Amino acid sequence: MTRILFGLVITGALFAADPNWAQWRGPSASGVAQGGGLPASWSAEKNIAWKVEVPGSGHSQPVVWAKRIFLTTEVEGEAIEGAGAVKHKMGNADFLHPDALGATKKHTLKVLCYSVDTGKLLWEQTAYEGKAYDDRHKRNTYASPTSVTDGETVFAYFESMGLYAYTVEGKLKWKASVGGIATMGMGAGTSPVLAGDLVIIQADQDTGDTSFLYGFSKKDGKEVWRTPRKVQVSWTTPVLAGGQLLASGHESIIAYDPKTGKELWSVPGLKSHAIHTPMLAGDMVVVTSGYPAKRTFGLKLTGEGEGERLVWKYEKGTAYVPTGIVYDGLLYLISDNGSLTCLDPKTGEARYEGKRLPAPARFMASPIAFDGKLFLTSEDGDTYVVKAGPVHEVIATNPLGEPVYSSIAAAGDSLYIRAQKHLYRIRQ
Repeated sequence: MTRILFGLVITGALFAADPNWAQWRGPSASGVAQGGGLPASWSAEKNIAWKVEVPGSGHSQPVVWAKRIFLTTEVEGEAIEGAGAVKHKMGNADFLHPDALGATKKHTLKVLCYSVDTGKLLWEQTAYEGKAYDDRHKRNTYASPTSVTDGETVFAYFESMGLYAYTVEGKLKWKASVGGIATMGMGAGTSPVLAGDLVIIQADQDTGDTSFLYGFSKKDGKEVWRTPRKVQVSWTTPVLAGGQLLASGHESIIAYDPKTGKELWSVPGLKSHAIHTPMLAGDMVVVTSGYPAKRTFGLKLTGEGEGERLVWKYEKGTAYVPTGIVYDGLLYLISDNGSLTCLDPKTGEARYEGKRLPAPARFMASPIAFDGKLFLTSEDGDTYVVKAGPVHEVIATNPLGEPVYSSIAAAGDSLYIRAQKHLYRIRQ
């Protein structure tokens, strides 16, 4: 493992319009924006409705509901005497990743709420203050999971440091613990998912001996069910598809009943780090990974066993962190350098492969799509606009002038970009 984490998908015609961006990757966790009049062009000076400084650091995506934007952040403090990360094993040997750090420091984890209209900070709550259970990768943060909201409550997840429920006005309703989550010193990646009256957390750890899927009550934070998973550490976020909750993994790809946590079916896993969120495409789910192996599986949501569910495989074109996107009936895979591959999600047949962008770049953010276009944001803060369809064409480049590691959120007529130091509202 050499870097960090993040990752979903569905075509725009499959769900009703949602004016909010309530979770990781928005409506149906698809990355497909549904607002009207969204801007396709911007720069540091153009179409900026407002820009506000955000304290600390974080890779979590903005969550937008009505007139409020919710964001998490971490502020790193001084060293804590005697503090250190949980010990890890690889085989019978002790393991310490060379790029792991953070557990020796004090960390303040916050939930922030901003006004959609003005960017004004409406409230700020400190969820946790103290030492971390495990290290994080030097390019990751302790505020990487994206929050989720139902318009009444916002649920913020900080892995070992807890799951927190706040009213949209900023009052703490409850907090819950999932225990110590050991991630080989790489830190957090998975985001919480709402399913009916439950908040669901995928908590895969180290070798898989202590991995679980949790269902917590939205009302009071009590644990409703807990399902063991024999799956090694992952950073993926599960996705709902009808009555199934789909969870990617190294050893297995498993579907659960979200009400009970009962396993419904499983097929062999990616045999690679599960970071990307599964992508939905009609009666198919596309599951991908990018390190150490590049793998993409096209699976049917119905069928008996691997023989009937596994339709196709593709073994190139994927990135370590960013998830691809399904849009208007096509699947787009993004590589670490932003090159795009376009496949038919039903058959895996390539429409084009490895098409590059105008300039060298590195990517952590997952793409979004709207108005017949794909939007790919690099770590340099440049968003490349690519025409959707079976022919690759780069339409424009939108430079922000500030590094970006978080995926864009879209709600109403605006885009929201969490950059390294600022939160932007982009509006026509």
